[in-house]
Amino acid sequence: MSDVVITVRGEHEARIAPERAVAHLTIRAEGAERGAVVERMAAFSEPVREDLASRTAAGTVVEWTSQRVSVWSERPWNPEGRRLAPVHYATVDFSATFTDFAVLSFWAGEVVEREGVQLGWIEWQLTPETRAAMERDVAASAVGVAVARANAYAGAIGLSTVTPLEIADLGLLTRNESPAAPRQERMLMAKASFAADAGGGAPTVQLQPEDIVLTAGVEARFSAR
Repeated sequence: MSDVVITVRGEHEARIAPERAVAHLTIRAEGAERGAVVERMAAFSEPVREDLASRTAAGTVVEWTSQRVSVWSERPWNPEGRRLAPVHYATVDFSATFTDFAVLSFWAGEVVEREGVQLGWIEWQLTPETRAAMERDVAASAVGVAVARANAYAGAIGLSTVTPLEIADLGLLTRNESPAAPRQERMLMAKASFAADAGGGAPTVQLQPEDIVLTAGVEARFSAR
């Protein structure tokens, strides 16, 4: 019997708990006077800057940034269709990276109580070293799935020797017309809830990060005899 060409796909998925959490928040002020609005936004921002700088020095925050300062004006309409006096807005975005999620929860509960502060979303991440190692492992496992599948196909038709000819990311195999679907990382959204404590103090934020999902897929061509 002449050699038989076997083309297969191998996929693998791994889940791992996040190691870092990046909290995004926006500080916002608005009013009738542009200068006063900018000053108010700056006043709202200063305690947040000081707090994050203090936490960074203490080691509970890995890093933080303050960027994207925006100032703009709008003229709203009243119910009768008349343009009203301009309203001025000023915002600044912050991000802070935490490795201790309990500290993050406590901080989030405090920061949302500050005037002008809006807590946006939590971005769950792996460290670069963990990400690289996991990507290698997931890709190798996807190749292993492809090899096992090719051997199973060959055995089903009475062949025993399988030799690899080509292997590529999805969509990159020679003369393959399927759309590319490269290795990807999927970060599931965090579950967060706000609940006032029994003492009637500031709300606590209960964060339940779900696993980060890493997937890899390959296509491979083998010769079997």
